[in-house]
Amino acid sequence: MTPPRANSNAARDIANVLHPYTDLKMHMEVGPMVISTGKGVRVFDENGKGYIESVAGLWCASLGFDNERLVQAAAAQMRKLPFYHAFTAKSHEPAIELAEMLIQRSPVPMSKVFFANSGSEANDTVIKMVWYFNNAVGRPEKKKLIGRVKGYHGITLAAASLTGLPVNHRSFDVPLDRFVHTITPHFYHGALPGETEEEFATRCADELEKLILAEGPDTVAAMWAEPIMGAGGVIIPPAGYFPKIKAVLKKYDVLLVADEVICGFWRTGNYWGTTTLDMEPDILTCAKALSSSYLPISAVLVNERVFRGLQEESHVIGTFGHGYTYSGHPVPAAVAVETLKIYDELKIGDHVRTVGPVMQSELRRRFADHPLVGEVRGTGLIAAVELVADKSNHTNFAPGLKVGARLVKLMENYGVIGRILPNDSLAFSPPLVISEAEIGEMLDGIGKALDELTVQLRREQITVVS
Repeated sequence: MTPPRANSNAARDIANVLHPYTDLKMHMEVGPMVISTGKGVRVFDENGKGYIESVAGLWCASLGFDNERLVQAAAAQMRKLPFYHAFTAKSHEPAIELAEMLIQRSPVPMSKVFFANSGSEANDTVIKMVWYFNNAVGRPEKKKLIGRVKGYHGITLAAASLTGLPVNHRSFDVPLDRFVHTITPHFYHGALPGETEEEFATRCADELEKLILAEGPDTVAAMWAEPIMGAGGVIIPPAGYFPKIKAVLKKYDVLLVADEVICGFWRTGNYWGTTTLDMEPDILTCAKALSSSYLPISAVLVNERVFRGLQEESHVIGTFGHGYTYSGHPVPAAVAVETLKIYDELKIGDHVRTVGPVMQSELRRRFADHPLVGEVRGTGLIAAVELVADKSNHTNFAPGLKVGARLVKLMENYGVIGRILPNDSLAFSPPLVISEAEIGEMLDGIGKALDELTVQLRREQITVVS
């Protein structure tokens, strides 16, 4: 690639910006794609080329990239009250209204809402809440927290310790103490020969129970789970998984935290992924589509039992000593209120239940038998296509070949921005407002890129076994 011109935006970026999730040395050589504008499901680079955003940015721009109602909601609130905090019993109308709306829409009975600014902050907050709660109820030893291998719950020190992905741990000196992980519920890679989904789900629950017993039930406080594991590869658990998991947690009085940061707000075809996957959480975190990501905001919903513990301990101490300057910031809160109203008015759920099956069936029709594709998985408007070197043995390509990264780069030539996840899994999470025609256009571009990649690999004599 030609190095950026000295006075270009890309060159200015290289000079000043430290990018997340980026090979920083390579970035200094090749530079960024600079995105300038957005419209509908598309974004446009500084040269005017348009791309369908197949993952809605980072699973999050649910209403697309130019919703004027959200712009106006932000502007109106900026004029009325551009900032106020929620410390020391202060409040304002946007936070009050948003909390009411979330409680009304919660998938199981919840009592109170705490606001933060990102999914990472929300999950980090819950870690502290769980510890605070167990101190309040006289269980100071019950502090260990369970994540899942390939689970993703954020990147603060504590949230990254819950996350179960190697790139989020390596060289950062995490996980911290008190954090343990149970197995990934991915049937495609994890099932034993002849094992049914139901049997695999039972084994996952058995492994969880063994972990709790090994750690000591009196020391294990909570388990975190995404309904569908997002950054780990869009992994959908096997049939019956969460009821079996919940039974184990209930047996040992371990709280279940549903991380709805990706799955919430209609992504799976229901308002919450919790409903789609039959979870019954004690605590729920959400972010991203809460404001269509037009402004940063996240939320923690806690049930009455947890709230009572927080309430009593805060009274003993004299305060609940946790919060962020921007907790419930009135401008993002106002945008989130408008976002939830738009979901209702446009009947986004009905739309997802119409176009989601189209995307799922077309992904399978077009790609399930492709020589590079091992598994197509998903529900609603979230999915993944996993690339493999050997379809019969489910063997992935060697990481050094960077097959998935090559596919994503080729996709850009055909007007689609994509994201590759572990095991060369190509993620799909387009804006919820995507049309059937746009789904077809998106998959056309990906099909061309996939075919071109196949030709390249054959020329390079990289073995692919069908």
